[in-house]
Amino acid sequence: MNDDWDYPEPFLRRTRVQPADVDALKHTNNTIYVRWCEECAWEHSATLGMDIDAYHQLDRAMAVVEGRYQYLKASYMNEEIDTATWITHWDKRLTMTRHFQLRRVSDGVTLLRSQVRFACIEISSGKPRRLPPEFLAAYGPAILGIDPS
Repeated sequence: MNDDWDYPEPFLRRTRVQPADVDALKHTNNTIYVRWCEECAWEHSATLGMDIDAYHQLDRAMAVVEGRYQYLKASYMNEEIDTATWITHWDKRLTMTRHFQLRRVSDGVTLLRSQVRFACIEISSGKPRRLPPEFLAAYGPAILGIDPS
């Protein structure tokens, strides 16, 4: 198995394809890949000290404004999948970009690559707001500083 990831030091989340994840074509439905990316992002944020409770206390959240997903290979029932994420870029004001890569554990084959751009919002109003100092402190050490283009 190839241990190379697209970027160094990924945050990893392992899952196994469940019966509810498989569609009529007998492979993992594409919406499940998106869900795994979302779950991985939440877990990564929580390890950085920004879980949902912290978001609510600050009345701030990172909301998806754009997502690009490149579906490369299918996965199937009972396969173990690693979802990796990195925060590759931020402007230190309003937005940040995450990259994701899904790989099958058994052979290291990449199933999906994704780039998602987030903007900071005020939860109570839904309006864009500057990243609060707490976000800068928590997310700052995890930023890779790679141009998102």
